[in-house]
Amino acid sequence: MKNPRDLIKRPVITERSTEMMADKKYVFEVEIRANKTEIKQAIEQIFKVKVSSVNTLRMPAKPKRQGRHSGYTSEWKKAIVTLSADSKELEFFETV
Repeated sequence: MKNPRDLIKRPVITERSTEMMADKKYVFEVEIRANKTEIKQAIEQIFKVKVSSVNTLRMPAKPKRQGRHSGYTSEWKKAIVTLSADSKELEFFETV
């Protein structure tokens, strides 16, 4: 397994993701080549919690313009991590 901190890039904090925290679901931006097993092991190792499931989504590149210049945003991967019922909540998100 790769270094867990290289697989998990950052948490995704939106209005929808904060509502999901009540159900012990947390959203992260992850390495685009990471699979569900690697993401599960990385979250368990970093936060010392028990993960019950991982759902992943590939977010496509979107066209953007800045004046007369046009281009695309980067493609990225999002992981929705569900913790088990007996697991504690992540301290990282307590202030949100």
